[in-house]
Amino acid sequence: MIGKLSGIIDSFGQGHVLLDVQGVGYLVFASARTLSRIGQKGDPAALLIDTHVREDHIHLYGFADAAEQQWFRLLTSVQGVGAKVAMSILASAAPERLAVAIAAQDKAVIQAADGVGPKLAVRILTELKDKAAKIELGQGLKAAPAVAETADAKASAAGIDQDAVSALVNLGYARSDAYTAVMRAHGKANDNLQDLIRIALKELSA
Repeated sequence: MIGKLSGIIDSFGQGHVLLDVQGVGYLVFASARTLSRIGQKGDPAALLIDTHVREDHIHLYGFADAAEQQWFRLLTSVQGVGAKVAMSILASAAPERLAVAIAAQDKAVIQAADGVGPKLAVRILTELKDKAAKIELGQGLKAAPAVAETADAKASAAGIDQDAVSALVNLGYARSDAYTAVMRAHGKANDNLQDLIRIALKELSA
């Protein structure tokens, strides 16, 4: 099983790169995001690899970093999401944005990828919500507020968060942006909806 390839970029194709590793050319499929980051023809490059073995082919999928590889594996664990669709999603949304979109249940971000319709987007959001909650969102964000200790308090805090996000969405902000602002507002706001919305609006205008 190939876990990583390091070599020289021989050429690029539609959705793939040909990597020359000591005279052997490996055709590696990758997202547009990864292909734009690894360099130009003749440059040295290294890619993390997932190997997919099927009856009629063996495909190599490459990633510039572990975060993208982790999300590829999560996405392909969802029924109806193959490698091609997963790569399309990763091309349209970086891992950090994807994590926030799933935590925020932002269907628009998922549907922006080619090959993803409304039903599949909902399935991805639903099936990955709990798994994505365990992944660090980055930039000091947490997938859930850490302000409550009891079940009732947690439910109350979650309800306030949802109300704040909905209020911001109604004001015209994208759901993912609204969710991010609300998460950042935690710790700066008192435990009430008005304070949370007010501080989240400041985060959005910063």
